[in-house]
Amino acid sequence: MKKHYDYLIVGTGLYGAVFAHEAIKKGKSVLMLERRAHAGGNIYTEVKDGITIHKYGAHIFHTSIKEVWNYVNDLVPFRPFINSPIADYHGHIYNMPFNMNTFARMWDISKPEEAKRIIEEQRKEINGVPQNLEEQAISLVGRDVYEKLIKGYTEKQWGRDCKELPPEIIKRVPIRFTYDNNYFTDPYQGIPETGYTSLINKLIDGADILLNTDYLLEKERWDEMADFILYTGCLDAFFGFSEGKLQYRSEVFEEERIEKEDFQGNAVVNYTDRETPWTRIIEHKHFSKEQSPVTWISREYPVDYEKTGEPFYPINDERNKKLYSIYKRMADNEPKLIIGGRLADYAYYDMDKTVAAALAKARTVIC
Repeated sequence: MKKHYDYLIVGTGLYGAVFAHEAIKKGKSVLMLERRAHAGGNIYTEVKDGITIHKYGAHIFHTSIKEVWNYVNDLVPFRPFINSPIADYHGHIYNMPFNMNTFARMWDISKPEEAKRIIEEQRKEINGVPQNLEEQAISLVGRDVYEKLIKGYTEKQWGRDCKELPPEIIKRVPIRFTYDNNYFTDPYQGIPETGYTSLINKLIDGADILLNTDYLLEKERWDEMADFILYTGCLDAFFGFSEGKLQYRSEVFEEERIEKEDFQGNAVVNYTDRETPWTRIIEHKHFSKEQSPVTWISREYPVDYEKTGEPFYPINDERNKKLYSIYKRMADNEPKLIIGGRLADYAYYDMDKTVAAALAKARTVIC
């Protein structure tokens, strides 16, 4: 390991890995620090019984940006995958996203005009500007879809009643009046044939990497070792929570090996009732069509951030937005500091937007 580097990158998730790749291509020296025992952040995958396991939830790469699609495919081959999740509401199965298959099952209808008429009538329940998430959802999709497919799932996800959540959380709800179960509309959709870990390894090849290393415990020491620091962690933690703590929701993933070839017949099943404690079950072998006499599933349990210390979803209410803006101004005044990624930006990004943002940042700051 060198004594001094051009770039110190804190975090080995997708944003940091793309930035590292671009820096290395330009001949820069890079040191990466990762507090976990593995590189890759939340897209880390590992293989068990010949099945690629998504350790931190389902990750399907989808994009309409051809440059981004070409970028990742030049690194590792991708296998086409169409995400068609289903929802389980008290044992009744509905297709997602909300489309004619959903409405036919819910109302015993078959024509788009019938679904449109029912939804339009139910939307009239809300008059004026929606004051909370429940009113917002009903104003978009009506009472039936809200009660069966949104309410329970959302309350589990955020740990609060929908009437207590701001309407901004659901800005829009995709509705299709066609029999199309393709969750995403992007033209490019797939998953790395050998898992996301192979993609990360390609990106960070050439960097020095230290795992099980918490940058914040010896921040001054690490800062002295590089000309510039790319920080992809929580911005409030970088500044020692001096202005207060940003709020997040977290997830617990419960893996189980099951002695049968197929458990649920689909990669993703959402549980939309309030009583089931998990939000969804992922059956990993369906992502890559892997063959095995056994199967692996993961149940996802939303929990408070304080219980895990692992931030997943920013709580973008007014209080947190104002607090983040304070930390952002502080970061802008740090001459050696570069920030980016979902944690440092306090935002939820799809993977393609993460790649695009990291490429844009690298092209701007790497000389």
